[in-house]
Amino acid sequence: MSDIVLSTLNARYQHASLGLRYLYANLAELQSQTLITEFVMGTKAEVIVEQLLALNPKIIGFGVYIWNVEEITTVVGMLKVVAPQIKLVLGGPEVSFANDLPDLARDADHIVTGQADVSFYKLAKQLLSGPPVIQKIISGEGFELESLQLPYAFYTDEDISKRYIYVEASRGCPFKCEFCLSSLDKTATPFDIDRFLSEMESLYQRGARTFKFVDRTFNLNIKASQKIMQFFLDKLALNPEDPVFAHFELVPDHLPPALRETILKFPAGALQFEIGIQTFNPEVQTLISRRQNDTKAEDNIRWLVGNTNAHLHVDLIAGLPSEGLASFGAGLNRLYDFGPHEIQLGVLKRLRGTPIIRHSKTHNMRYNPRTPYNVLATDALSFSETQRLTRLARFWDLVVNSGRFPNTLPLLLGKSPFEQFLGFSDWIYMRTDATHKIAMERLFDLVYEWLTSEAFKALVDNNNVSDTHDNDGQTKSITESDLQAAITADYLITKAKGKLSFMTKGVSIASDGQKTTRSATPKRQARFVNAATS
Repeated sequence: MSDIVLSTLNARYQHASLGLRYLYANLAELQSQTLITEFVMGTKAEVIVEQLLALNPKIIGFGVYIWNVEEITTVVGMLKVVAPQIKLVLGGPEVSFANDLPDLARDADHIVTGQADVSFYKLAKQLLSGPPVIQKIISGEGFELESLQLPYAFYTDEDISKRYIYVEASRGCPFKCEFCLSSLDKTATPFDIDRFLSEMESLYQRGARTFKFVDRTFNLNIKASQKIMQFFLDKLALNPEDPVFAHFELVPDHLPPALRETILKFPAGALQFEIGIQTFNPEVQTLISRRQNDTKAEDNIRWLVGNTNAHLHVDLIAGLPSEGLASFGAGLNRLYDFGPHEIQLGVLKRLRGTPIIRHSKTHNMRYNPRTPYNVLATDALSFSETQRLTRLARFWDLVVNSGRFPNTLPLLLGKSPFEQFLGFSDWIYMRTDATHKIAMERLFDLVYEWLTSEAFKALVDNNNVSDTHDNDGQTKSITESDLQAAITADYLITKAKGKLSFMTKGVSIASDGQKTTRSATPKRQARFVNAATS
């Protein structure tokens, strides 16, 4: 039984809420009366409500995000009906803007906008001890990071053994990209580096091996970046048989020599960088207040690909103001040529409170009124084109980003990845009427069917997008045996035991007899490491 319950719905079980643990860490004497209870998206609202009520709380605080707002709306509405005596407090990005609140807000007793690390404690203390709190919307008060209690001791042993450990070495962002909530920050403020690394040491000693940094601009302070990376290098050197994996978000055009030297020291499977490019169109960059030196960004990404073992996850956004299909496609072709391991293709979302809304009239930006608030059409993209790009992003993730088709991708994408993959995306959707729940064997068969289809040949012929050459540099056709060899090689890598449509019998994989060593590298990233070494 607890007077206070902190709760949220995570997108997956592997995710653990850093925000709830910050609230808990800063509850002082109220910690003994508080529990963190997390759920996973898709859990029935009745189950969540029953489990929460079993704790007999007086206060329930919910972390509300774009991915869980609709499900939490149902939970909160149900709690209001069956247990109106419980004080329901909301916080998080989805409820941080008093002039732009979701329907959920009407069922809440109190809403803490902005950073709630300190304000939630004061509110909870008053709700438990009085006097009554009249104000519904409470602005999260500012604080110095040094005064904040850190949350890392409140990751449980189960969190450490089964979930990603989210950490932050700094808070905020100095950039003003209008599609991002961080555009509202004044700057990026670092935590004390020695205090932070002491917490990381404690997590490591407890068994944590996968660390995901949520910092928006990890590489702005190069000395701090190097010190943090050296922490992980020391752990790798100390025990290479029990490695660590670290994920950082990098500013794309800032990679000075000192940081490059440090990055070079990491072995394969230990380091991942998330790099936001978003668009290469300079006019669009100006519209959305994005400062980016594309030449430096290109040089940095090419250097990382060609010289380091870092896994690169690079982002592009479709549907930005004034950017049409051709411009987005040119950006994808350019970025793919750099050679990153994954390109995350997303469709613009209107996050609550972000300045991107100022372009709505000028560029006829029409957004989904329900989550995830994705753009449906603009003056440069029709609804039909936006839908095509949404499907392309999904199939790109299944085929290109998955790491399952290293031998087949050159045949599938050629020298114009956007044009060829858009054709494949349109075809596979017509063929299956689905973008999800496509079995792996079925996906391999569909890729093979597309590459042997008349539609693919017509696309290549009409657009001159093939990039298969003989030794003299002359274009040559892809033979069926080439395709079968490439797809079979990729299928063997998956260690599947099924049979593809062109096979006469199923595949069997013999054990190589080698001992399996522990790895902190996530499965998808590990596929790229294995493909590079095979």
